[in-house]
Amino acid sequence: MYPTIPEGIRDIDSGLWKDVEKAFEKRDNVELLENLLKLELFPIKDSYVAYLKRDKGALKRNPATADRLAGRLYEMGLDEIFSRSSEPKETNRQIGPLFKRWLRNKSLGVEPLRLEAFLSAKGNAVLDGSDAEMMTFAREHLNYKHNKGLDFIGRFNGKYVIGEAKFLTDFGGHQNAQFNDAVATVKARGVKAITVAILDGVLYIRGKNKMFKDVTGRLRDENIMSALVLREFLYQI
Repeated sequence: MYPTIPEGIRDIDSGLWKDVEKAFEKRDNVELLENLLKLELFPIKDSYVAYLKRDKGALKRNPATADRLAGRLYEMGLDEIFSRSSEPKETNRQIGPLFKRWLRNKSLGVEPLRLEAFLSAKGNAVLDGSDAEMMTFAREHLNYKHNKGLDFIGRFNGKYVIGEAKFLTDFGGHQNAQFNDAVATVKARGVKAITVAILDGVLYIRGKNKMFKDVTGRLRDENIMSALVLREFLYQI
């Protein structure tokens, strides 16, 4: 169900890239940065980048920051700038769309429905909504107060089911944080729905790692499962 991990490189608009090349050759710091900030992925990880993307005039008001970033870019060279700007999305950012595509393929036996149809449907149903729509629905209808987004909302055998879907590629660091986010959702209390964590990847590898110990120990009674058994779980609740 996650067949395209990792994705290919990001596409970069050829016209925009020509503008980047011209600014680079002219050594025009502000023009170079303005063009690179239009890309989906800025080639340098820096705490000021998000701010500069949102405030178009910030570069000219902060010449020292512009010069500092431009200096790093000139040192990298155009080939490296292009390479970093076209890197694939991180795996965890692909999972939500891939999981929803899997749902839309009717993998659970029912085709996901938009909100109005989902509310009026009788029988088993899956909600097809944006992240914001799913969060709003869960808060208004299911007393969901957790601040983490949801990848799945369904109604099977008259019972609502909500959950997050994650593919965990390694142990430690960011992947542990992803695991903990899903666990926090499945352990959310007061929700008028069955909560699930739909997890795939390394957590099921037998060993001394924390995730395996958790799913076979303190979390063994929680609804933590692979997407591969989600259908069987939903039809038997």
